[in-house]
Formats: sequence, structure tokens, C-alpha cells
Amino acid sequence: MTVDLRLRDPTPELLGLPWSQRLAEWDPTQVPFRDLPVGPSRHPVRFVEADGRLWALKDLPRRVAVHEYDVLRVLEARQLSAVRAGGVVLQSDADAILVTEFLEGSWQHRRLLLRVPWNMTAHRARLFDAMAALLVELHRNGIYWGDCSLANTLFVRDGQRLQACLVDAETAEYHPALSDGQRFMDLDVMEDNLAGGLLDVVAVRKEPPEAIERVIAEVGEVRGRYEHLWDLLHDEPIVARADTAGVGSRVRRLNEAGFAVDEVHLESAGGDDQSVRVKVAVAGRRFHTERLRALTGLDVREGQATILVDDLLAHRDRMEASLGRAVSEEEAGWDWLVTVMRPGVERATAARGGTGEGTQAFCDLLEVRWLMSERAGRDVGDAAALEALATRATPDSAAANLAFVEEATTEMPVVDVGGGVGST
Repeated sequence: MTVDLRLRDPTPELLGLPWSQRLAEWDPTQVPFRDLPVGPSRHPVRFVEADGRLWALKDLPRRVAVHEYDVLRVLEARQLSAVRAGGVVLQSDADAILVTEFLEGSWQHRRLLLRVPWNMTAHRARLFDAMAALLVELHRNGIYWGDCSLANTLFVRDGQRLQACLVDAETAEYHPALSDGQRFMDLDVMEDNLAGGLLDVVAVRKEPPEAIERVIAEVGEVRGRYEHLWDLLHDEPIVARADTAGVGSRVRRLNEAGFAVDEVHLESAGGDDQSVRVKVAVAGRRFHTERLRALTGLDVREGQATILVDDLLAHRDRMEASLGRAVSEEEAGWDWLVTVMRPGVERATAARGGTGEGTQAFCDLLEVRWLMSERAGRDVGDAAALEALATRATPDSAAANLAFVEEATTEMPVVDVGGGVGST
């Protein structure tokens, strides 16, 4: 069989895989397969370890594989949340294998939702926030998904929220811009698929009839979450030309939602030239990420960066009080990185038993310390928060509970209630 390999990371072990054979024919005694859970999928999926990295391999028709590879490259170029394309192997006129990089630390929806009873709505709310935000970002960048579903999405911890990641782009299309009709069609598909995925979970959990009513109602709220975020990005308020506070408020609302502002355009909106329409060109949802990188060199997810920037600024206030002088954000950033962040990551990771991502563990420490301090009416300090992390004696709140979903799900048996390729 003639094989055409297009690999972005042509490491020796990856190159040495038996690409001339169909994926189903690979000999497990000769190939370093990893047995990871995969829900029902239209195409065979296997995981392979090569040169210390884990790859997801999907057997596809040649046309579909090339299309999905190209779309994933577009998503990566636009810094959108999706699995990274590792390559595509064309085996014949009809057959191909798509190679994607395994998304470490990610979960399939079933690993989260099977632990969440129908009346615990806060966890599902975070999941739906993540789904809506992902679809908004895709649509802003001209991506029509065509099959938005829980099965085709992975989730990763991002501070005290979840980040959704597109994992299946077989039906996705790239356009210079999407029409409202295309967006609404994608939303309709999302609602249908979300309802199906959640009802599957309700059935597996054998929950009461009121659970069906509750999750269906929640699915109906996801469109509202999407529209709220879409309107925030596209709102063009009319303000008085001299109303600098109104313009600043528009920018601030976007920054608080994580969006970096690329340009503000004030367009005359009246014949007397006393009022203007505020048009804002928005860059990616990485406002706090870019700010933290500029101050410390750290590159983390937006939700994590939001927490870390707040802690950095609080550290600057403490430095100014201690030194009796003004301290720049840059000076505070490097001092915080060396004296707070790095040792904090080590301590928080150790308290979590050495598992999970270090940055996320530190964010969990900050969140638990804040919650405990709010309850106590004073700053309880790191020692008490670290003990709470280690013993899971955390405040009874949705934010603190979510901090341990990762560890809880690793203990679950695999139950297939949806499709998609993902982590445990």
C-alpha cells in the first residue's frame, strides 16, 4: 500500500508505526497502545504512546481526514480551544488515519456528570458556560461546527471554571464570516445534542422523571448564555462624545469577561456630532493571560490567569505597604513569581498528593484560602488552606467542590454514555 505521511512531529517512534496497515490491523504486541476510555464513535479510535507523548489515532475516509486536519490547523492558527492536529496519513484513495495530540488533564462529559446528581445544578452550569463560550469563539472566527455536542467536547479545569475544547471537527467548516442563519443552525444542533447527551446520563443514573424536566430546562438556558456573550461582544452603545466613562465601561466589561480590546472606534451617531457610537474590535479571550505573560513570562489559561493576576496585584499592595514606596506591576510580578507562585505551586501540588497540574493546584489553594478566610472573617493563611486541600476539609461551596472533581472522577468505572475521543 502506498502511504503518504504528513506528520508535524516526526519523532522516531511515531515514524516507526505501521502506517501501511489499517488501524484495526495493528498488532498490539508490537504497537505501544494505551487503553483509554472512548465513547461510541463513528470511526475506530486508538491511543498510542510514542517518544513520551500520547496520540489519538482515528481511522477515517481520506476526504474526511484531510478536511478535519485542515480545519484543526485553522483552529490552532486562530488560538481557538481544540485538540492539536499532529498529522494525517493517507493510506490509499479511500483510507486515512488522523493523528491528534492527546489533551492531558481533560475529561469527557460522562466522567463529570455521572458524579453529579440532577439537583446539583452548579456543576452543570459551569459546563454549559464553557460550551456557550466555546461556540461563541468559534462563530466569531468563522467556524461552523455542525455537530456541537457533549460527546465531541473535552473539558479542562481553568481556575474555578471549566474550559471546553473541540475534539471532533469532521463536520466543521471555515468561512470568512458566519451568517446569522449559520449561527442559529449551529445553536439548534447544539441544543438537540445537549439534550440527548444529558438524557443519556439521566437514564444511566436511573434518576426520577423530574430530572428529565430539569435538564431539558437547563439545555434551553444554554442558548441564552451564548446570546448574552455574543451581545456583549457586538453591542454598539451610543454615548455622549464627552462621556469617556461610558467608553471606558464598555472596554472594562469586555476585559472582565477575558477579552482583549484591539481597537475602539467612535463613530458619529447624530447630526450635531455630540453623540458617538462605540464600536470595539475585540481580540481573543486572553486578556488576563497576556497580562500575566507580560508581567511574569507565565503562559496559562484565561481562568487561571484571572485568579493569578488578582493575587499578583494583592502582592504588590503588600510590597508597597512594606517598602513604603510605589512598586510597579513589573517589579511586583517578578517578586511574586519567585517568592509566592513557585513555592506555592510546590506546596499545593504536594497537598494534592503530587497529582494534577501545578498551576491549577495553586489556583485551588488561593480559592480555598479565600473561602476559608471569608468564613473566618480574617486571613487564615496558607497553612490552614494547605491542610484543607490535603484532607479535603474544604468549605462547602460549589467552587471548592469543583476543585476536587478531577480526583473523584479518576476513581470511576468507565461507563459509555456518549461519543468522542478524550481523557479519563
